Amino acid sequence: MQAEAIMTTPVVGIEPSASITEAAGLMLSKKISGLPVIRRDGTLVGIVSESDFLRRGELGTKRKRSRWLELLVSPGRAADEYVQANGRRIEEVMTEDLVTASPGASIAEIVELMTRRHVKRIPVVDGGKVVGIITRTDLLRALLNVLPDAGPAFVDDEQIRQKIIAELATQKWAGKEMICVTVGNGVVELSGAIFDERERQAAIVAAENVAGVKAVKDNLFCAEPLSVVLVSQFSTTRICGLQHCVTPAFELEECPH
Repeated sequence: MQAEAIMTTPVVGIEPSASITEAAGLMLSKKISGLPVIRRDGTLVGIVSESDFLRRGELGTKRKRSRWLELLVSPGRAADEYVQANGRRIEEVMTEDLVTASPGASIAEIVELMTRRHVKRIPVVDGGKVVGIITRTDLLRALLNVLPDAGPAFVDDEQIRQKIIAELATQKWAGKEMICVTVGNGVVELSGAIFDERERQAAIVAAENVAGVKAVKDNLFCAEPLSVVLVSQFSTTRICGLQHCVTPAFELEECPH
């Protein structure tokens, strides 16, 4: 899925010469937390967001430092902070260090940009012009559209079991066939050994995401890695999914599958 498929259009933006009063009013009326700053010809020149209005003289929230730290602040930086706290036009307080994407950028690229650059919105630019914007809300909407529904009314238990085993086999945290999977009437039972409590929920989620699963019973046992190693030294029997399962007492018993 590409940016152009999930971006919001038309874009609600504001001109560089607009006042911060206009910007604040527009954000409140549209229930948005940021605006791209766009010239009349459609060129993107900045971004203004709620965070740009936090350090304001009117609110008494200008940055304050101890006297000795204040001595270390350069005149240039002090001037920048003064403008940020007292500027009246958007072009005086906006962020000019832009993070943008092309219409063909993938969702993975968008998310990587957001997390790496710590931004909540990314304008989509084509030929220097803003054609859309992607926010976290757009990503949430995209997720909702691709989440599976309740699934088919009936799925064969063995098909469910094989899909869960296949998913576990691709996961680094699942170990080497240490989790046994049985399915009856759509109810999955997970048993066997895990080495970290966090693996328990991961295994449950892996099962829940398979179509046809009605419920998941957790009978997994969190074992000390050394204990499992000792068991494996005394037996070459394969564990889980094929022939045998490990029980909490570390006795090998026949697996129903």
